[in-house]
Amino acid sequence: VRGLPEVAKGDDLAELIARVTELADGDVVVVTQKVVSKAEDRLVDLDPEVGHKPLVEAESVRVLRRRGDLVISETAHGFVCANAGVDLSNVAEGTAALLPVAPDRSARRIRDALRHHVGVEVAVVVSDTFGRPWRRGVTDVAIGCSGLKPIIDLRGTSDALGRELQVTEVAVVDELAAAAELVMGKAKGVPVAVVRGVDPSWFGEGGVVDDVVRDPSEDLFR
Repeated sequence: VRGLPEVAKGDDLAELIARVTELADGDVVVVTQKVVSKAEDRLVDLDPEVGHKPLVEAESVRVLRRRGDLVISETAHGFVCANAGVDLSNVAEGTAALLPVAPDRSARRIRDALRHHVGVEVAVVVSDTFGRPWRRGVTDVAIGCSGLKPIIDLRGTSDALGRELQVTEVAVVDELAAAAELVMGKAKGVPVAVVRGVDPSWFGEGGVVDDVVRDPSEDLFR
């Protein structure tokens, strides 16, 4: 979606999106965390003497690893990511962007507002860029969603050879976020993408925090 203006505190993201693109029932609207944070007043000024480190500590509920300036920590949402999601890219010098307080709620608000402005039934995904343990490179994942089943549970169904699947749960919400990033990029100034033609069975209710974030009791590494 091209043509969006610079997003500022208090902006109605749904209205801005509706102005520059045509949506249809069944679309998935993927919105980057950065513009959601801007609209929700989650930008903070940095103290030039200490930089972003105090913000990382404040946004972390638990620090897992440190290496130089890099901190891998857990946020209040349950996300395990670099620097608690505190981001210095694509914001003004001397400013940092924090993650939305409740990304699933953010997605729901955008979805409800799009229904109000345009009269369409869409799903909304809020995406962010995460690193991956044991693999180089970053990819976009979902940190919030509304109108979409985040996980498609294939357990009990059969594979192509008729064998019953025992553990397969597909994180389609993350796959949609990653697919959208291929057209949004990191420096193109494109913070929104529309994914069309999604399997109708994927639509429903659920959230990233409740349905995707792994409970610590199931985590082999914490």
